[in-house]
Amino acid sequence: MTGQKVRWGILATGGMAATFTADLVDLPDAEVVAVASRTEASAKAFAERFGIPRAYGGWEALARDEEVDVVYVATPHSSHRAAAGLCLEAGRNVLCEKPFTLNAREAGELVALARRNGSFLMEAMWMYCNPLVRRLKALVEDGAIGEVRSVQADFGLAGPFPPAHRLRDPAQGGGALLDLGVYPVSFTQLLLGEPSDITARAVLSDEGVDLQTGALLSYESGALASVHCSITGGTPNSASVTGSQGRIDVPYGFFFPDHFVLHRDGRDPEEFRADPADGPRASLKHEAQEVMRALRAGETESPLVPLDGTLAVMRTLDAIRDRVGVRYPGEMLGEHAGDSAEVSAGREVTPA
Repeated sequence: MTGQKVRWGILATGGMAATFTADLVDLPDAEVVAVASRTEASAKAFAERFGIPRAYGGWEALARDEEVDVVYVATPHSSHRAAAGLCLEAGRNVLCEKPFTLNAREAGELVALARRNGSFLMEAMWMYCNPLVRRLKALVEDGAIGEVRSVQADFGLAGPFPPAHRLRDPAQGGGALLDLGVYPVSFTQLLLGEPSDITARAVLSDEGVDLQTGALLSYESGALASVHCSITGGTPNSASVTGSQGRIDVPYGFFFPDHFVLHRDGRDPEEFRADPADGPRASLKHEAQEVMRALRAGETESPLVPLDGTLAVMRTLDAIRDRVGVRYPGEMLGEHAGDSAEVSAGREVTPA
């Protein structure tokens, strides 16, 4: 694919699909050639809005389109397994929105399918592709704050969301954790990896989804991480990483930061700022560029958003839901979901 435009297909026509497509059409090496929705009318309206030549009233036609290099899946996450799986089965490469799936079992199935077919697959964890987040990670890995002792991160929206809203709907994987909590968990695991122990508490809605959840993630190194998410109150949406020799504070919007401050013992604070050309949505462009870079390089996964890391995050989300008692229709989580059963390298491993 060296030197040619990467041809994108968009699966779904909601708000996130529109936001991502608006950024894609601005990239000179990207071409959006097809869109699919459950209804032809919705697909055609989306195609007209963005000048997309082909509109399909069904997912399968997009999955079979040989002129599509990669499909961006932006359905509700309750449909990620089905939508991404259909595309992978047809030989398409896939960028799938976060949370990657409803649970680690579904995630493991998608990863195994992609690896079996030799297809590219990546979770759309755009935070990991943000240059400033990458700089923060590099500073931590280089020992700028010494050994990491704690991470704190939160993401909360004020709401209120009515019972009929998708965030309150169990059938759509509703609740704060999967929609919002995936960011604090992913930020923590970017720096510390998968926790060795998890405790959690939540306030559940009448429908049985979490309205707010707090979790404490423990690590063999002695590090602790506190993560919180809510759909009942607007939180600072900030993050902090404390080490043995300093601290990094990321203010509002830690998942698309415009700056962060490094505090090192015995030194003046240092501020790191994003490129002025990067607006609030720039992480989506960086994410798309990473997908296209990997495809041109013949890679089947991104080193910035590795599949094993995605699986680890899904195991943690499973474990938190297991602790607080959130189940989705037809779903069975193990007694110790997320830490007693592993999904590794796209293969489910049952503990002895």
